[in-house]
Amino acid sequence: MPDTSPAKVPFAIRHYPVAILRDALRQMHLIRKFEEGAEDCYTRGLIHGTMHLSIGQEASAVGACLPLNDADKITSTHRGHGHCIAKGADVALMFAEFFGKETGYCKGRGGSMHIADVTRGNLGANGIVGGGLPLAVGAALSAKRLNTGAITVCFFGDGANNEGAFHEALNMASIWKLPVIFFCENNKYGMSVSTERSTAVKSIADRAPAYSMPSVSVDGNDLSAVAEAVETAAIHARAGDGPTLIESVTYRWRGHSKSDRNRYRTKDEMAHWMALDPIPRFAALLTEHGVLTTTEIAAIEAGAAAEIAAAIEAAKSAPDPDLAEVTRDVYAAPLG
Repeated sequence: MPDTSPAKVPFAIRHYPVAILRDALRQMHLIRKFEEGAEDCYTRGLIHGTMHLSIGQEASAVGACLPLNDADKITSTHRGHGHCIAKGADVALMFAEFFGKETGYCKGRGGSMHIADVTRGNLGANGIVGGGLPLAVGAALSAKRLNTGAITVCFFGDGANNEGAFHEALNMASIWKLPVIFFCENNKYGMSVSTERSTAVKSIADRAPAYSMPSVSVDGNDLSAVAEAVETAAIHARAGDGPTLIESVTYRWRGHSKSDRNRYRTKDEMAHWMALDPIPRFAALLTEHGVLTTTEIAAIEAGAAAEIAAAIEAAKSAPDPDLAEVTRDVYAAPLG
């Protein structure tokens, strides 16, 4: 029997009802199967362009969004499918966007790296490394000025922590005590360069003291640890005490993008991290504490697989955009 003393019960188990925990596991499976489905569609030539997969990072996305509500905002990254699903997106609309269809979130114009769902507070993915950092500061400033009570979670990768926008955003958010959480998914590599070779500090969380804000580094493959860190930061932000920097240490199983052949990583390193798969870890936590049975967990995974298969089929048959409306929603005017 597991130790049920409060100090031994993981945060997620004692803090969230069964329905929320069940949905968290469902979202993790949805993210994994969405990306596996997207990868398969790309391989078969059904999707064009490129994509950046976050397979192996599901606990970071879902755990970070658990403490949020629909009024709260997120800004995402080029590796943002997981964030989108964790914030409540419809995977059918996401696949329609992937396929360049009129029924997609951005009418087929955004594709993999620019999906947004403002109805759920997702201000959008971003193809520019670090591009979401100043956007998150703007969203948080708006929330503070309008007194909405909303907070913003800014997802960014370890590569972005060396961009000027990172330092400018943290400085401004701290000066104005904005309700924003800077959430770094440190998956160890910015494209093909390891953080050990590219970042002077040992931990990205160590950069927070320079901007007078609290920080923490957590196991990004442990959903409960991620959710607890974001919950603490959210309470801090909602109280008017300003931003927090969270470093979520995780790992991407696939290459940086579809063109990445993974020649800079060893098989042993990849095997080590794949053994820390966040999905079975969370499932084991739920069974250990009697939240779900193995039968229920298997049904959740099967349901996620069926939902993804249906979404892909719906995207295939969805209407293409009308070429006569190619300039619709384009806000740049021609010169002259």
